[in-house]
Order: sequence, then C-alpha cells, then structure tokens
Amino acid sequence: MTLAEDTGPERGGDDLLAAEYVIGVLAADERQIASRRIDAETDFARLVDGWEVNFSPLAAAYPEIEPPVSVKTAVDRRLFASAASVATPAESRDGLWSSLAFWRGLAAAAVAALAIYIAVPILNPPVEQPRSRLVASLTAEGSDVKYLAVYDAAHHEVGLSHVSGERAAGKDFELWMIEGKNPPVSMGVIPAGATAHIVVSPAAQQKLAQGAVLAVSLEPSGGSPTGQPTGPVVAAGDLKSI
Repeated sequence: MTLAEDTGPERGGDDLLAAEYVIGVLAADERQIASRRIDAETDFARLVDGWEVNFSPLAAAYPEIEPPVSVKTAVDRRLFASAASVATPAESRDGLWSSLAFWRGLAAAAVAALAIYIAVPILNPPVEQPRSRLVASLTAEGSDVKYLAVYDAAHHEVGLSHVSGERAAGKDFELWMIEGKNPPVSMGVIPAGATAHIVVSPAAQQKLAQGAVLAVSLEPSGGSPTGQPTGPVVAAGDLKSI
C-alpha cells in the first residue's frame, strides 16, 4: 500500500479495544460493553491495566488544577453572614429554625450566591482553547503495525504508543501528516520504544488541530531520503477529538 492508496484504519483486537477504552475514545455502547468485559474477563482486565500503565507517562505531563476557592468563600460569606444578620434576640429565644425571617434571609442569600456562581464565569470567562487533544488509532489492512497517537495542542507534540509490529533491520518508521490531497508532510522518524514524543512544527500545528490524517511508512534507516514517502504505509488513521 502507498499513501496514494486507501489508508483507512482497520480496527480490531482486544489490545486495541483496551487502549481505546483507557483513552476514552469509544462510543457509549462500546464503552459499556468494554466495562462489562473488564468485570467478567480477567485477560481483558489485564490488558486495560497494562494500557493504563503505558499511558501514564503521557498523563504525567498534565498537572492537576484545583478550582479557585474565591467562589466558595463568597458563597459561604453571603449565606451565613446574611442568615446571622437577620436573626433578632426574640427569634433567637424562639429558636433559629422556627424563624420566618431566618428562612427569608437564607433564601435571599441563596439567590445572591446563585447570582455569584453565574456571574463569575461571565465576568471572568476561561480562555477559549482549540481542541486541546486529538487521538488516532493508526492501523492498516495486512499490516501488524499499530500505533495510538495523541496530539497535544497545548504542548505542540504528538505522543505515540507502540501497540504492535516491529521494524525490519536497517529500517525506520516515519510519521507523516496528510491534509486533503496535499503531498504528505514528514513529522520525523519515530524513535524506537513503547512510547515516543514528536514535536510538531508551527506550520503543522493548525493543520493537525483541524483533524488531519496521520500515517506511518517504512523507510530506510534515518528516514526518507527524498522528503516524501518511499516505502509502504504500515499504519494510518484520522485524528479525532477526545
């Protein structure tokens, strides 16, 4: 197969299904089936566990972000300060829970808190980001080479996880981006190993963000000498939003 021929991906195999389950790209019904198999099939559950370990280096690049505490502080202040201020000594003697003024004050504070909750994202809208992560299953009919690719727009890199298939002696796998009918653009030789990261050039970032096709070809050691694919396509797939 060449890049001029059909490069549509062929899905199949429990290993690939487990990997797609871990990164969250399965359709809802497929995910339910996979979840049931995890509970019922020990071998499949082991595959899922293995992929969670394989993908952990990719996830480690993204630190946890805690939500701001300012909203909760404002809500607490409006709720409890307002409720306390409406209670009178007589009401305190009768019991706070039987005070009509208390409940009116609490309702008013709740409305104010809701207004704050709604207003905060309007007044301080989050910075709108392009689709920050895209994923592709790279496979090809008649080839045992399979990769899972994750494009991270925030860090401008493609993370590759090697699922199966080995390169021949004296050969390398090279990653290509295909946009429409334009000539393939090399993204570099794929380093050997279970996982790899390839930095995306500024010129290719916008094209990838729009959902291009990624393809892997078998090339001489060191990559294509011509700047275009010279060997067969061993895996390919469309980038899709996670």
